[in-house]
Amino acid sequence: MKQVSELKKLIEGYRLVTAEILYRMPDHPKLLQSYLWQDYDLEPKYPALSKFLDFWSRELEGPIHSVRVGTRRVIHPSELIRADFVATIH
Repeated sequence: MKQVSELKKLIEGYRLVTAEILYRMPDHPKLLQSYLWQDYDLEPKYPALSKFLDFWSRELEGPIHSVRVGTRRVIHPSELIRADFVATIH
């Protein structure tokens, strides 16, 4: 699979997504544990987060209680400026 550069993702509209996942401890189901997940993802379907949560449900023992998601657009289109000239000075 081809790696997409972080900058290219940001220009294409990816957002920094943070998810707080509360899950039940396998040995103590009345206790909740918190896990923070962070990656670049696309709204509104969040494919990377969905893939991670599918993995969690399939492979890990602690059942998920809830997921709280926060997003932030890192680069806005108005912040990008095209450079007509680039030089390096020693």
